[in-house]
Amino acid sequence: MSRARIRLATAAVAAALAIGTLPASAYAAAAPGAGVSARHHQHQQQAETIRQIPLQGAVNVRDIGGYRTWTGGKVRQGLVYRSDALSKLTDADVTTVSGLGLTKVVDFRIPMELQYDGADRLPTGLSPTARPVSDLGLYGTLVGAISSGDPVTQEQMLGGGRAEAYMRDIYRTFVSSPENRAQFAATLREIANGRQGPVLYHCTSGKDRTGWMSYVLLRALAVPEETAERDYLASNTFRAAYDARLRAGLKQSGRMQNPDLLIPLQEVRQDYLDAATTQMEADYGSFYGYLTQGLGLDLRTLAKLQDKMVR
Repeated sequence: MSRARIRLATAAVAAALAIGTLPASAYAAAAPGAGVSARHHQHQQQAETIRQIPLQGAVNVRDIGGYRTWTGGKVRQGLVYRSDALSKLTDADVTTVSGLGLTKVVDFRIPMELQYDGADRLPTGLSPTARPVSDLGLYGTLVGAISSGDPVTQEQMLGGGRAEAYMRDIYRTFVSSPENRAQFAATLREIANGRQGPVLYHCTSGKDRTGWMSYVLLRALAVPEETAERDYLASNTFRAAYDARLRAGLKQSGRMQNPDLLIPLQEVRQDYLDAATTQMEADYGSFYGYLTQGLGLDLRTLAKLQDKMVR
């Protein structure tokens, strides 16, 4: 990339991030083509569809491309994918994944999750990069609660708003934990690398650690905050049927009398995301501060990210 091009891309990123700090009411005026009516702009946003990759052994696999940005661009497709765990892929699924041309798979799961759920099934020649992000012991708590088979114990562990509080705490650590920030930052740097081919990152359900990673990436590309939130919340749609079957199976097997206790852990919720963004603002003052101070990304890296990912 020439110096002139880097300067231009850097200016675009700086402008995009500045727009990202404005209140929602200012977006219509700040967005490209401000003369276009807010109604038309809203319709354009709603017309954007989430690009799911249909597989049998994973339900929350998506291409994060296709979203429009406030800088007038569009996130390129075929470069970054998000998903749930790939350990249960069928042979046909592996063939489909092979067609994505992936050059890197990043696994945010902790060792205990790998122990119980198994390693990813990937095309020949592709190995996952372990980049664990802490779940504050949630997976172990969940295994313990279900294994107990005791309705009283399960209620004490997960009921009365405790599951929801647990989730908010986990989201705060996405921002507050230096180890977690390092894992997200490393992934963003790899995505920004012009020599890096298509990347897929995932956790177990593809909704929390993966959801935060995707939210941060999209906002760094100047995708409107509301659109990034909509992408985050879409996990509920893609996971609903699978999660309902899991709850039904636990009840039928007698392991849980009230499997609805799991719903706060299975879902993504706006207040979970808000817990992370509130922590971000408290620690770094703004999204831009989180990117540069929290994740340690300099303007050159952000420019490379914008140049590679937005057309």
